[in-house]
Amino acid sequence: MDPLPIPSKTFTLEEVAKNNTEDSLWIIIDSLIYDVTDFSLSHPGGVHVLLQVAGQDATRDFYSMHRHEVLSKYRSLIIGRLHNKTPQVASRGIGALSTVPYAEPSWLVPLFKSPYYNDSHRRLQKAAREFTDTVMRPEAIRVEEAGEIPSREFFARCCEEGITPMRLGPGKHLRGRKLFAGVEAEEFDYFHELVLNQELAMSHARAFNDGFWGGLVIGLPPVLNFCKNQEVRERVVEEVLRGEKFIALAITEAFGGSDVVNGLRTTAVKSEDGKHYVVNGTKKWITNGTFADYFTTAVKTKKGLSVLLIPRGEGVETKQIKTSYSSSAGTAFVTFDNVIVPVENLLGEEDQGIKVILSNFNQYIIPFPIPTNPQYANTSSERWVMTCAIIRVTRLIIEECMKWSNQRYVFGKPLITQPVIRAKLARMISLSESSQAWLENITHQMCHMTYAQQSVALAGPIALLKTFATRAAHDVADDAVQIWGGRGLTKGGMGRVIESFARTYKFDAILGGSEEILADLAVRQAAKQGIKSVL
Repeated sequence: MDPLPIPSKTFTLEEVAKNNTEDSLWIIIDSLIYDVTDFSLSHPGGVHVLLQVAGQDATRDFYSMHRHEVLSKYRSLIIGRLHNKTPQVASRGIGALSTVPYAEPSWLVPLFKSPYYNDSHRRLQKAAREFTDTVMRPEAIRVEEAGEIPSREFFARCCEEGITPMRLGPGKHLRGRKLFAGVEAEEFDYFHELVLNQELAMSHARAFNDGFWGGLVIGLPPVLNFCKNQEVRERVVEEVLRGEKFIALAITEAFGGSDVVNGLRTTAVKSEDGKHYVVNGTKKWITNGTFADYFTTAVKTKKGLSVLLIPRGEGVETKQIKTSYSSSAGTAFVTFDNVIVPVENLLGEEDQGIKVILSNFNQYIIPFPIPTNPQYANTSSERWVMTCAIIRVTRLIIEECMKWSNQRYVFGKPLITQPVIRAKLARMISLSESSQAWLENITHQMCHMTYAQQSVALAGPIALLKTFATRAAHDVADDAVQIWGGRGLTKGGMGRVIESFARTYKFDAILGGSEEILADLAVRQAAKQGIKSVL
């Protein structure tokens, strides 16, 4: 929030102390004097709570009950400040960096240097932080609480600003487009994408994060990279990037999650004239499925797996699935009942759809050619994108804990004076810093490898990084709730960010491949390279 006004008029403590009745009720918060006489009648806790601190310095009591941002609603109640005193609480202005230790990645901390980021990355970060503070977070909190999907106006704003195509990562699809923060298509690299992913992740609303182009990030790359029909590819890509249509990735079924090959039962039978497929089956837990216009869908064909682009139409039905987070993500159960799909909507080769699926996940060593479509994008793996976000949100939780442990008094002392609390914070910070360093190292390799090289050399490391980051999130969530106590279990109020994180961090441990599957994948992939040395 923007800093509170500092009035020129001053009062002494003695003058404030005289205003301690229902007829004249003043309180002091961080050296600013508030006249809450009229407000006391509508105070949620009743007038007697305020009378307990009437005419006194209520700073400690206020910050044990309320977030600092609450004061922005009551600027009009400020009538002055204490004589020779000024506010000491730092307000993070719109678009500004936090001054809390370890609240920002080290490359954004004064005196710290990084070889990875240049002026273009810093301009993007600043613009994205301001966009998040002023446009995205208010929308996120609104729709999250209402259980609605992000508004069309919000999506239109993202398209207008040039954010939408950047969500797909570096590639030829950026050329000729206006990009956010004045970034040029030729300079946009994976660190730009990392910055954007991390800044936009700080919405304080996990379901909204998935509702906000989650389907585009994982559903559009297969169309962009594997659709051979130029007319279909260009039309769908443009519709989605302009925000006119929405797309979802439909692979998971109730019969199998990580086991894509054996769990798939949705079928696609080619017609006798070879002009279309008839699709029957179901998909479950499909992000953005409730409002998607297209479904990038894994199906069983005659001799293997294939991937089809299925438009919403006759025979396609979606039903909302209620999960641990809100309905803003549009999580759906999708039914295909004798759906007619033109053969032009085949992505990749028939019966070889596993290549499309694994290329999107960046799951295994990919022993097949990378597509060479004119619009081919170096689209990042789903797992890397998810890892960028969970690492940044985990750091946000640590910032919340640092602030709370400093302002919360227990047994007459701030929480942070307790060794057990400092030990928890130390471990949380260590996990966050190491996760970010590992992420930046992998991102640096991505910037210097072809997509084919990434698929071979980085699938395992990215899998391990995602597993490490989600395990770190698990530990941080657990310690955060312990530090916050009951407030960490309460929706709304002081601990709302902690409660939301503790309730939803598991999505990143499951979506895109569970921790156990990814850890095993990475070690098996390393073993396949051969271990010829002996003890």
